[in-house]
Amino acid sequence: MTDLTVTVYSTPNCQQCKATYRHLDKLEIGYTIVDLSAPENAELLTWITDDLGYDAAPVVVVDQDPDNHWSKYRPDRITRLAAAAA
Repeated sequence: MTDLTVTVYSTPNCQQCKATYRHLDKLEIGYTIVDLSAPENAELLTWITDDLGYDAAPVVVVDQDPDNHWSKYRPDRITRLAAAAA
């Protein structure tokens, strides 16, 4: 797998977040988790809701392409990401 920088902005006990992790793991895509419930990440909520326009976790951002991001569990997007990185 090529070097992707994938960040998953999530919250604890989020089932769609867990499904996203499982799918990324299955396709061997590395990622970093950012817990949106942590006080030090409060400013990220404004960025996610106001700038990106999302209101549900997880929010997945592929750092090599600032326009490549999505919200909620999206197996289609994860599979396309893996194919593009192969």
